[in-house]
Amino acid sequence: MNNILSGRGPIIKEMIITPIAIKDPPLLNAAGLHAPYALRTIVELVTEDGIVGISEIPGNDAINDSLAEAAQIIIGKDVYQLNQLQASINAYFGTDTSKDRGDAPWDQRKLVHVFSALEVACLDIIGKVVNRPIVDLLGGKMRDAVPFAAYLFYKYEGAGGSLGFGTDHKATGWDAARQKAAINPEGIVAQAHAMCKHYGFQSIKLKGGAFPPDQEVAAMFALHEAFGDKMPLRFDPNAIWKPETALKYGKKMEPILEYLEDPVRSQEEMAKLRNAIETPLATNMCTTSFDEIPASIRLGAEDIILSDHHFWGGLKASMELAKLCTTFGRKLSMHSNSHLGISLAAMVHLGAALPEVPYALDTHYPWQSEEVIVGGSIPFVNGSVEVPTGAGLGVELDRQALEKLHQQYLRSGLSKRDDQIEMQKVHPDWTFQKVRW
Repeated sequence: MNNILSGRGPIIKEMIITPIAIKDPPLLNAAGLHAPYALRTIVELVTEDGIVGISEIPGNDAINDSLAEAAQIIIGKDVYQLNQLQASINAYFGTDTSKDRGDAPWDQRKLVHVFSALEVACLDIIGKVVNRPIVDLLGGKMRDAVPFAAYLFYKYEGAGGSLGFGTDHKATGWDAARQKAAINPEGIVAQAHAMCKHYGFQSIKLKGGAFPPDQEVAAMFALHEAFGDKMPLRFDPNAIWKPETALKYGKKMEPILEYLEDPVRSQEEMAKLRNAIETPLATNMCTTSFDEIPASIRLGAEDIILSDHHFWGGLKASMELAKLCTTFGRKLSMHSNSHLGISLAAMVHLGAALPEVPYALDTHYPWQSEEVIVGGSIPFVNGSVEVPTGAGLGVELDRQALEKLHQQYLRSGLSKRDDQIEMQKVHPDWTFQKVRW
């Protein structure tokens, strides 16, 4: 309170960086195969008054090293002064470029991750100081619950973690279903039924790029036959298709798709396809940063931008992106990665504050079997998550779970995500190709 009266907010005294590893099933994508563990990093900012703000980001050694360097910059900073904090970070590190994203389906830039971690933790502190949820710091909520989509994957049999490609035979319900192989249309439909029954999802997305187009498109038509016209369907080939392939199968799937995500690699090719098919095009690979927005608008590269606050520089940046989308006739939805409840809570606060949510958001959450927050997994009701009402993020770290997952990280021996290496353990001659079919 004294800080508020003096015009000074809580001052950051300490940053704690805890890398963790969480069990992840053997999910397939254009870049290869998920490892038995996915890496995340938990960040805690501690103020001089003893207030703790938390955040969660994708983890690897490079990001963790940059976070450690950032500590010397942010110690002594006022948590309210996010503009100054970002300016200090940029002055020290420089800025990410679009090329730094890399060719893999996930974003490999460091600084957007670093700042998003710091921003969310600061907003968590601010929310605790003023006793308001983060959604109110973003302008207030437009909805009480945020809808998510069933996120299907081609996968091998297995549960992930120490089991590797083995299975936990004691599992039941969705815990059992998520371990089963899904490498053909029948397996994908079975996975969809199990996930939708458990979580109540009312739209479906399939991650493609793992098998030849004929096989994956057949799965989309099988989903349409199984669920009917009332179930919105999306498909994501991970930008691995050639333009002619995208045109052929984009045309074929026009009657059944809500949108088609990243069928081709570049903004230029996305624009050509957008003019050739009726299905809306979405991206989280071709337009991924603010410096790519002008070309996107000039070319007409997509209809929908799939934001990810970890990759766009935080929650406030994502709200800015929403305004740009509205201005230039784009829709905004949300991309996801292998995350836990801290990231999910942040996504829900953002999703609640957005002016509109025309499409259910992506989430990997059903694939994760562990948690780092008090109370365990966040529940879904009819495919939606209620907006947390507690101060800040509205979730708390489970210290015992955090230590367990940190020890799991130390035992895993993993330092970064590399789906090609994991795929080569199954298929030794396999190599990642940016464009395959």
